[in-house]
Amino acid sequence: MKSVAIVDYGMGNLRSVAKAVEHVAPGCPVVVTADPAELAAADRVIVPGQGAMPDCMRELRGRRLAEAVVRAASEKPFLGICIGLQMLFEHSEEGDVAGLGLFPGQVRHFPDAAMHDAAGERLKVPHMGWNEVQQAEPHPLWAGIANASRFYFVHSYYVEPATPEVIAGSTHYGIAFTSAVARANIFAVQFHPEKSAAAGLRLLNNFMHWNP
Repeated sequence: MKSVAIVDYGMGNLRSVAKAVEHVAPGCPVVVTADPAELAAADRVIVPGQGAMPDCMRELRGRRLAEAVVRAASEKPFLGICIGLQMLFEHSEEGDVAGLGLFPGQVRHFPDAAMHDAAGERLKVPHMGWNEVQQAEPHPLWAGIANASRFYFVHSYYVEPATPEVIAGSTHYGIAFTSAVARANIFAVQFHPEKSAAAGLRLLNNFMHWNP
């Protein structure tokens, strides 16, 4: 089993992600690291995250990890989780900050006027809890996961890709929003697979065996 590096930039469920990976891939070398050299040496990279986009980008750049993440995303199987998805885009409304720009598009706040369900009841932001993901098309990371499976979300912002062909999954919460993107060796999700029971573990297992 090939090695995986989980990027430590001071935010996110690093240990939860590491434990979930160790569970689906026993014996696989897993390192939680802030060392660019360890990211370069790993066979695959995961960037998890929780919190605010301005903090995320400040910590990534302050720890000299931004370039290492961009390089990893260009060279090897790469999984982004939550903020690890949002950072891949050009710009976020949260704090009016630039992302890494690997995907064209924006990170938007849930629009207040649209935050109600089919019965007219008010929806809370952040979007927190279980929700369905509609798969846009077959992908190796969706293997063995039924369409409309439920995953666990915690977020107030969502990505709005400028190129619809990168959309790998979508979810409805007041509005339809992109909850997964894919391109070449990159797969990134708004939900937390490490908190998403069997479907989340299957996605992580698929990632650990993915050879794009």
